[in-house]
Amino acid sequence: MFDKQLIQQLAAELHAAEKSRVQVEHFSKRHPGMTIEDGYAVSRAWVAMKIAEGRTVRGHKIGLTSRAMQQSSQIDEPDYGTLLDDMFFAPGAIPSERFIAPRVEVELAFVLKRRLEGAHITIDDVLDATDYVTPAIEIIDARIEQFDRHTRAMRKVFDTISDNAANAGIVLGGRKLLPRETDLPWCGAILRQNGVVEETGLAAGVQGHPAIGVAWLAMKLAPWGEFLEAGEVVLAGSFTRPVPAQVGDIFDADYGPLGRFEFRFV
Repeated sequence: MFDKQLIQQLAAELHAAEKSRVQVEHFSKRHPGMTIEDGYAVSRAWVAMKIAEGRTVRGHKIGLTSRAMQQSSQIDEPDYGTLLDDMFFAPGAIPSERFIAPRVEVELAFVLKRRLEGAHITIDDVLDATDYVTPAIEIIDARIEQFDRHTRAMRKVFDTISDNAANAGIVLGGRKLLPRETDLPWCGAILRQNGVVEETGLAAGVQGHPAIGVAWLAMKLAPWGEFLEAGEVVLAGSFTRPVPAQVGDIFDADYGPLGRFEFRFV
């Protein structure tokens, strides 16, 4: 396990990388014994730095929810990160200077009306605790370089976890849906980039049902004495591949009956 001094050092590197928009090298390369627990310790320390600067927690994100992504990362469960108040954007203009290498993912967001906590959480528990479900776009980023600058080796899951599970932004739009108003696994979306269909998918791609990840996260937080609080937003996981974004790109997120919205990187 990393000691406290190293955890703080690496968290400070991430903090500086985000501000300067200059990526750092893989932590897992520099510290070969790094574990998933080390990654979460660094992530928590980084979030604590942001909170000390005045940021507030607005929710959580769940990543690596598809079987293919878990296999490629050599893990058997998702990962998670923290959503802060300055990560939320309305449809429309997205400031590109906030990001280093942004990519766009299609998701559903659960907005909670009451606390979810405990070691045994079911899909029904999640739906009962949810005020509404709404279309969401996650903007992921890489404060740690995705590919090593020397070897071109891809970063490991430990790096991604320490990097707040790659979270950087969230765009909410479309309808607010009662959690039992529709069959959530069959909610789908079409993502267009500059008029071209880049991705399509169904929410069933998120472990079969998007509420499964929310239940997993509540149970994962329980040993830390933490929970999902009423009013928080939980990104349930992407059901498309990430699409790279550049300045000038216009994205159209079409969720059919759930609504449609547009955003652009300026």
